Amino acid sequence: MTSSSALETGRAAAAERRWAEAYERLSVADALDGLGPTDLELLANVALLRGEPQGSVDLLSRAYDGHLGAGDTAGAARAAGWLALWFIELGDFSRSVVWASRGMHLVHAMADPGSVAGFVRMAPAVGLLGSGDPAEARRQCEEVLAIAERHDDRELAANALLCRGKSLIELGEIDEGFRSFDRAMAAVAAGDVAPVPVGVIVCAVISDALMASDLERAAAWTAVLDEWCRGQPELVTFSGQRHALQAALLIARGAWDEAATAAELALARFRAGDYRAIYGAPYQLAELARLRGAFHSAEASYRRAGESGWEPQPGLALLHLAAGRTQQAQEAIRRSAAGADRFTRRYLLPAVVEIELAGGEVEAARRAIAELRESGEQMTTPTLQAVIASAEARVLLAEGDAAAALEAARVAVDAWRATGASYELARSRVVAGRALAELGDRAGAEAEIRGARAVFRALDADPALAELAELTGDRPTGALTAREVEVLRLVSTGLTNRAIGERLSLSEKTVARHLSNIFGKLGLSSRSGATAYAYENGLV
Repeated sequence: MTSSSALETGRAAAAERRWAEAYERLSVADALDGLGPTDLELLANVALLRGEPQGSVDLLSRAYDGHLGAGDTAGAARAAGWLALWFIELGDFSRSVVWASRGMHLVHAMADPGSVAGFVRMAPAVGLLGSGDPAEARRQCEEVLAIAERHDDRELAANALLCRGKSLIELGEIDEGFRSFDRAMAAVAAGDVAPVPVGVIVCAVISDALMASDLERAAAWTAVLDEWCRGQPELVTFSGQRHALQAALLIARGAWDEAATAAELALARFRAGDYRAIYGAPYQLAELARLRGAFHSAEASYRRAGESGWEPQPGLALLHLAAGRTQQAQEAIRRSAAGADRFTRRYLLPAVVEIELAGGEVEAARRAIAELRESGEQMTTPTLQAVIASAEARVLLAEGDAAAALEAARVAVDAWRATGASYELARSRVVAGRALAELGDRAGAEAEIRGARAVFRALDADPALAELAELTGDRPTGALTAREVEVLRLVSTGLTNRAIGERLSLSEKTVARHLSNIFGKLGLSSRSGATAYAYENGLV
């Protein structure tokens, strides 16, 4: 293949978003004759989308040199601006500053730089967010946005709107921040944004929507991301993050089996090269493991998520709580909340309430609810209303006001039902059942508990079932849940995991997880030991 034919084939493949072929053909053309700076930029973008961030940086550096050598100052400034942003993406803020400075130096030497004058300022604005100065970041983003609008640069405007929105959110202006996100997503929908910034923008706004308990926006934007990724089967970067974000949304809505599939896909795509899934993939796997009682697996996955540089909270603190390490849970969530920005702190507050209540710190939980309620005034959503009502019901019950707790729990149940979050709905039904029991309505309490138990069993929410069994005093044996006892009984008959799964309508993988939990809880290491335990304790 000649250099010219490889180049033309590579350009065509990139235009059609066939990224593997584009990478191969453009790389061949570069090896044969060397690419010009514009085509080097194209190959740099393709390399990033194929999960080669360092290779992308090297190519873009060559494009910068090529533009300078050709006297294309605007092209060199644009390449410098992208390098500044990509180094932030890679966590190298010092090199980002160097490249941003080069870009701005070039722009200052131009008589009419056009919109590139705004583009070279994007990385410094993003850097201000990372360094904890959202007010200055907002000011700079709005100046960039004005430049973009003056020159009708819609892609630059979308990037500036993302930065502006995140700045506003950190300043506590959450509603206005999400309106800025809406505008950025409108540009994405209109096709005004190139693939790399599309991925950055969409993944960022979904993540913030989940943190803001805005499941409606999160679902709509996740559908956009899913369709965008499906249209590019050879995409690597963003493909794992897509599945991780889907998993987070599915967990919130109680679709745990689907969430488990999405989380496993996220981890597979991370291994395939999506460096952006380094936190989300293991964190969502950890969340599912925690909720289903596989505490050792959860701890390992949280540890892996933490290796990304992001603290795996509130999940890790809630794992400490579920494992009976209440003081450790309190220390972890307090430390995390104290060091968080305003928006992240709001995201942590529901866990603060739960953990402080478990530690007997009712006043601390009450203060956390007051803070959560106040922050919710900036932007309320149906899910956030459910979160607040649930927390309020638990605190009222701890304060001894069963009647008010029942009222709040019923508000929470209705709110969770409207959002489709079955697990949280069941947890609120447990609170309602406890309140009814304290008020002397035994039949009502039993109905609420029975309904909650059915949901927990369907989800394989073993810790919730164990807590419920402890509450009602009907724990079958030791620390095992009802489902684990069923599995143990069948193991003692000599059935294989597959046969047990067929008997209980469970997957073989789920049976294996239950068996692992049984071994861990009972201090056993073999099926024969489990069989002996079952006989010794009258389970068969």
